[in-house]
Amino acid sequence: MDSTVSTTATAPRGRGRGGRERILSAAARLFATQGIGATGMEQVAEEAPVSKRTLYAHFRTKNDLVIAHLQGLARSGATLEGVLTREDLPPRERIRRLFDQPVTEAAPVRGCPFIDAAAEFPDPDSAVHSYAREQKLRMVRLIAAVVTELGCQEPLPLAEQLATLADGAASRAMVLDEADYGRHARAAAEILLDRALPGPPGKC
Repeated sequence: MDSTVSTTATAPRGRGRGGRERILSAAARLFATQGIGATGMEQVAEEAPVSKRTLYAHFRTKNDLVIAHLQGLARSGATLEGVLTREDLPPRERIRRLFDQPVTEAAPVRGCPFIDAAAEFPDPDSAVHSYAREQKLRMVRLIAAVVTELGCQEPLPLAEQLATLADGAASRAMVLDEADYGRHARAAAEILLDRALPGPPGKC
């Protein structure tokens, strides 16, 4: 499987004005409802709608399109870890909300898009799988930063435990089509936090 990403994924200005945004929006809908592997480039072009020429002017390969889609999700904050950078929430509440499913228009529940993408591109050296891995490692770093704010003396082990709970809950929520499944993992996370953090339980 090709492990490289084209450096010419974005077309010059003026080519297919607004086309890139329409393509990404169409791809997001199709990927969410039927999966990445089941979505063909021609189908994306029809859904956008744009010509195939415009589609390939913006995204030379499907890998380019998938990674641009995932990058957009990461920037939007509409992923599990998106809540971890919210400055309007206190640190412990950010951890609690890590177990909420991101709100999307798609039904049924889709879980974590990075896990979904890695599963559909199982070669660990592929560009899509590599990007998904980077995001899951970033998630651990973000959790570690939050629990450090809470006074945790060994943040990385706790961050790995919390990330495992969050990813596991997201996967089970998808399999069971139960958006509120994260409540089970949240209860376990509270126990981990109480044991790892200074002060009376639940007070951080």
